[in-house]
Amino acid sequence: MMNFLVKTLANAGALAVAIWLIAGITLTGDSTGGKALALVVVALLFGLVNFVVKPVVQLVTLPLFILTLGLITLVVNALMLLLTSWLADRLGLDFHVDGFWTAVLGGLVISVVSWALNVALPDKN
Repeated sequence: MMNFLVKTLANAGALAVAIWLIAGITLTGDSTGGKALALVVVALLFGLVNFVVKPVVQLVTLPLFILTLGLITLVVNALMLLLTSWLADRLGLDFHVDGFWTAVLGGLVISVVSWALNVALPDKN
């Protein structure tokens, strides 16, 4: 349970950095508390997408992973971010990613920040 909480907080932090750095990734809301709650829900959604959908996409695109020496990971991460944005819209959350190239840059930022936060935060099971 603790590991799940740490990973969710790391995702929320990484998403917050991407929202702050990249103009095409937005999270709007009425209040700071509302934005914080929406950010945590989006982080949970992003984690769920990465847990359920990403392994299937990676398996299907395995030849491309080999052919591109793993650079297709940027595209897969962008697609996961776009899927999260689409699902958030369907759930009435005010999180939006403007297009594929914004998602590529956002996926890169989220990956780096999430990695750094997972290194810094405790990893207790």
